[in-house]
Amino acid sequence: MSSLLWRCLQWPGHEFVRLDGRNFSGHAVFAMKGDVCSLQYEIACNDEWETRWVSVQGWVGDRSIEVDIDATDIGPCLDIDLNFSPSTNTLPIRRLNLSIGESARVTAAWLKFPSFLLEHLDQTYTRLSENIYRYDNVASGFSAELRVNEEGLVLEYGDLWRAE
Repeated sequence: MSSLLWRCLQWPGHEFVRLDGRNFSGHAVFAMKGDVCSLQYEIACNDEWETRWVSVQGWVGDRSIEVDIDATDIGPCLDIDLNFSPSTNTLPIRRLNLSIGESARVTAAWLKFPSFLLEHLDQTYTRLSENIYRYDNVASGFSAELRVNEEGLVLEYGDLWRAE
C-alpha cells in the first residue's frame, strides 16, 4: 500500500490518493471558478490494470455528485480518466508497461469535470526514461511530462500537479 498527497498548481487545492494493490481511494479538495469542490473516489482494477468500476461522490459548489461506473459503462475503453485527478494516469502506465523509448496510444473513458459526463479520449503515452513519461491528449494537443515513482504514481504532472 502506498499513498501520495498532491498540490494542485493550476488552482487552490490538494488531493490525497492511496493505492492498495490495484484499488485506488482518493479525495480531492479544491476551489475552481468560484466553486469549492470536494470529490472522493474509488477505482478498482483487475490484475491487468483494466478499470472494473469507479465511484465518485461529493460536491461541486452547491451541486451533489454521485457517479457510479462499471466496465460496461466505459465500453471498449480499458482506462478511466478522472479529469480532476492525476491518479488515473497510473492505470495505462502500469497496464502498458512500456520500454524506454516506446509509445502507445490508448482510448480512455474520460469523466469530464465539471459536467461528469463520459467521453472517449484518445491519449498517447511515451516512456522517456525509467521514471519519466510524456502524456499527449491527441484531440487537444495538450502534452505534459509525468514523473512517476516505482509504482507508477505521478509525482509531477507538468505544471499542473506536484507531490508534497
